[in-house]
Amino acid sequence: MREKSASFPRHIAIIMDGNGRWARARGLSRLEGHRAGAEAVRRVTTAAAELGIEYLTLYAFSVENWRRPRREIQGLMRYLKEYLKSELPLMRRNNIRLRAIGRIGDFPDSVRRALDRTIAATAGHTGLTLTLALGYGGRSEIVDGVKRIAEECRKGGIDPEQIDEELFAGYLYAPDLPDPELLIRTSGEMRVSNFLLWQISYTEFWVTPDCWPDFDKEKLLEAISDYQKRERRFGGLGNGE
Repeated sequence: MREKSASFPRHIAIIMDGNGRWARARGLSRLEGHRAGAEAVRRVTTAAAELGIEYLTLYAFSVENWRRPRREIQGLMRYLKEYLKSELPLMRRNNIRLRAIGRIGDFPDSVRRALDRTIAATAGHTGLTLTLALGYGGRSEIVDGVKRIAEECRKGGIDPEQIDEELFAGYLYAPDLPDPELLIRTSGEMRVSNFLLWQISYTEFWVTPDCWPDFDKEKLLEAISDYQKRERRFGGLGNGE
C-alpha cells in the first residue's frame, strides 16, 4: 500500500523539547524557559486551528519528568493551571476541544480540577482536538493497556485468542484518536523519548534544531511542507522499486 502525502496531515504530534536550553542560553531560569514554552504552545495551537489540522498532540509532561527538582515541578504545575485558565477563551474562539492522556491521577488535585473544567467547557467544540500528554509514557500506556486486557481475560470477557492489534489498540488511553501522520521534535534531539510508542509505527519524523520556545507557525508550515513531499509506503514498495 502506498499513500502520497499531498494533503495536510490530520494528526500532528510534537515533542516540545529545549525549554531549559533556551533559558540557559539567555541567562534565565529553567522556569522562565517553561513560561516561554507555554507561549509557544499558544502560537502553535492557534496556527494549527487556523490551518484546519484536526488533531494536535503535545508531549507536555512525561512520567520521567516527576524526577525533576521539586521546585521545577511545582513551577510546572503552576504554569499548567495558569495555562488551562488563561487559554480557555482562546479555545472557545477557535472552537478547540481539549483532551488529556496519561496517568492524570498522579497530578495534584488542583491541577486535575482545572484540567477537568477546561475539558468539560470545550467538550462540544468541533474544530481542532488538542490533546495534552500529561504524566505520559509510551511504555506506561502499553503496560496499562495490558493490565486492563488481563483483567478482562480474568473475568472471562476476553478470550486470549481474540487478542490482536486492533483489539489491543482499543485499550490505549485515547483509542479513538487516529495515529499521527507527522511527529515533530524540537531542539535537534534524534529520539522519541517514550512518546506514543504504539501509535508512531508509520509516522513521518521531522526534527528542527530550534528550541521549543522559538517554534512558530512558520516552522510548523515548514514541517508540513516537508511531510507533503514524502511518499508514505507503509512497508510496501515505492515508485520505481
